[in-house]
Amino acid sequence: MPTALVTGATAGLGAEFARQLASTHDLVLVARDTTRLEATRGTLSTKHGIDVEVLAADLATDAGCAAVAARLQDSSRPIDLLVNNAGIGTYQLFGTADLAKEEQQLDLNVRAVLRLSHAAVPGMTARGRGRILNVSSVSAFVPRGGNATYAASKAWVTMFSEALAIQLDGTGVTVTAVCPGFTHTEFHERAAADMSHVPDRMWLDAADVVREGLADTLAGKPVSVPSRQYKALVGAARTLPRPVLRAVMKRRGM
Repeated sequence: MPTALVTGATAGLGAEFARQLASTHDLVLVARDTTRLEATRGTLSTKHGIDVEVLAADLATDAGCAAVAARLQDSSRPIDLLVNNAGIGTYQLFGTADLAKEEQQLDLNVRAVLRLSHAAVPGMTARGRGRILNVSSVSAFVPRGGNATYAASKAWVTMFSEALAIQLDGTGVTVTAVCPGFTHTEFHERAAADMSHVPDRMWLDAADVVREGLADTLAGKPVSVPSRQYKALVGAARTLPRPVLRAVMKRRGM
């Protein structure tokens, strides 16, 4: 059975990735909370009869990244699918948020994705197979004045994924950036973000996001935008002249 490594695996989209992958993969689950990791391991291994390994690591730190990178580089226990899901958002105006928090956001959203992908690619290309799924965001396509660092970090994830997909074309290794819109998870609650302005029709279900993201990953698509409404929004954002897009985002106050 193939093995998938999922970061941020005990909450939100990461937990849903673990649940859906458990029917087809053994798992390596990465998160900071040892208690939640062990609980998730017990649930998934019992329900699906799979091997579930847990690795407690803070990917915003050098030590945490190094520990997970070492697991990815272990050729005796190859990883077939890497899901770079762990990430945070500050939802604070730039200049008002603590600088250390901004740097932590970049360490987790960008640097960890870079380091873990760097650890995974050589082994995957040597084996001639493998998939990397990087969780990005619709924010990657628009300049969000109310969340500048987060939007910029996800723009990096999406562009990195597309570029790496081009590089690895023909090797048997695929890279996909999954870019959801607003999704019902713990993400916004953890960021203490007031999302009351977002209409109900714009909220997605985590199970649907993961299902579509995994399907697009298996199909080898470089970019996946789950749901028709967000596909339309991203299409518009990509075609609007940048001055017009900036004016739209300024008017929306986002």
